[in-house]
Amino acid sequence: MLCAIYTRLSKEDEEKHQPESESIQNQKSLLINYAVERGWDIYQIYCDEDYSGADSQRPDFNRMLKAAKEKKFQIVLCKSQSRFTRDMELVEKYIHNLFPIWGIRFIALADNADTEVKGNKKARQINGLVNEWYLEDLSENVRMVFDMKRREGKYIGSFPVYGYQKDPDDRNKLIIDPEAAEVVRQIFQWSLEGHGKQHIAAMLNDLGLPNPAKYKVEHGCDCRHLLGKDQCYWNKVTISRILRNEMYAGVMVQGRTKKVSYKSKLQTDVPKDQWYRVEGTHEAIIDKETFQAVQQQLALHTKSSGLGEVFPLAGLVKCKDCGSTMSKASNKQGRYYLRCQLYVNSGKKRRCTRHGVRLDRLIDLVSARVRQYVQTYYSLDDLDIQPRQDSHLAAMQQERKTLVAQLEKRSAALKSLYLDKVSGLLDEGQFVELNRSFLEEKRRMDQRLAQLDQELSAEAEPKERDALMDRARELLKLDPVPRELYVSLIERIEIGEADPDTGRQDVDIHWRF
Repeated sequence: MLCAIYTRLSKEDEEKHQPESESIQNQKSLLINYAVERGWDIYQIYCDEDYSGADSQRPDFNRMLKAAKEKKFQIVLCKSQSRFTRDMELVEKYIHNLFPIWGIRFIALADNADTEVKGNKKARQINGLVNEWYLEDLSENVRMVFDMKRREGKYIGSFPVYGYQKDPDDRNKLIIDPEAAEVVRQIFQWSLEGHGKQHIAAMLNDLGLPNPAKYKVEHGCDCRHLLGKDQCYWNKVTISRILRNEMYAGVMVQGRTKKVSYKSKLQTDVPKDQWYRVEGTHEAIIDKETFQAVQQQLALHTKSSGLGEVFPLAGLVKCKDCGSTMSKASNKQGRYYLRCQLYVNSGKKRRCTRHGVRLDRLIDLVSARVRQYVQTYYSLDDLDIQPRQDSHLAAMQQERKTLVAQLEKRSAALKSLYLDKVSGLLDEGQFVELNRSFLEEKRRMDQRLAQLDQELSAEAEPKERDALMDRARELLKLDPVPRELYVSLIERIEIGEADPDTGRQDVDIHWRF
């Protein structure tokens, strides 16, 4: 008789501190001795380590079933039925259905399960139910623990979000990965500048930067299964996920998906209002203002040009009569116009009129109004612009602060020294010697402090501040107006139909503030 030995040990078994008899080596020893005592030849020993009993995709498990179907042995020998499977469906499918058809006898030592013994089937079915209940309870307990960690803002993902790494001292905490974080900042900046997602992906690929999955593999993460056919290339889907991920704004967001059941690896989306959101759990890579500005742009559902750039007013211009978004078109001279989308898409049975407007003239008009808006509500005099401090200046300021603190301590020490002399703790000679030392040290500190004050006053802060103010004035000219400013200030721009007699056309700007 030929028998196949099957052993299995899962991570949950290890974490529950199963007795030594459950280890792979001890399972093998027990089963080999059992087979030898009965004179059975061992066809092969199959072993799956770190696999759950509910997992039907265990590699050695499936190799054994393939050999069983081919009738290469007559007996399957396990330590217990739960080592074979904890899934009742698999118990019925193989042990009670296919194994008898294939001429396979199933034996589980610890459970006294043996398909050759009449009346043993009910015991095997009860074992199968108990094992499945165990899986269900274990799954529920694990889910409760994970939910608790999510509520506390602890990161439970297997791999850190791109731009972050796990804290070596706390695997449930994220810290910034400087290299990847710089790429994330660049992606958000390009998006603010009006570059489309596909164009951003192309620019990253031109720079030769690995995509998040490839980057993780290169930095030691065991996640090669995440790599697609393109291996290390960026695409617009990846860019979109990064731009919409609130994790980069310092908010821990988890629980976006959940398993269909504890038996399946399939995931289903969770409604957004049921996600776990905890703020302040980790350092933000993108400030909240920038993140919100990008979300406003993404919400406009804009399309980029062939060059990968979005025109400045994309998604903001609406038909005043029907509310449809205006679509861009060009004539033979290469001049761009905006027309009502409902007019364009309704064919011969027009459901709205053209509402056509030249794009360049509209941009000039709206830009002028934006400049007027900004100059009306914002003044440079209200800005507290401070020059950027270089390392030398900062070092001098820190040294001065330290000297002032030390001088205060020395003054207190001199008072204490005098009190010790008066109380008789110090004689005249000791007092004179210590007092001379204190005074000399204080004199040196006073000289250094005076020198630092002179150097600090000589720093060209006014000149640097003037340069910054000049730069601010230049930026406030808004030539051209950046797209992110249009999106931040304007809710929508409504275009009326041109009057056929006068040519007059209404352009209404609805501001956000």
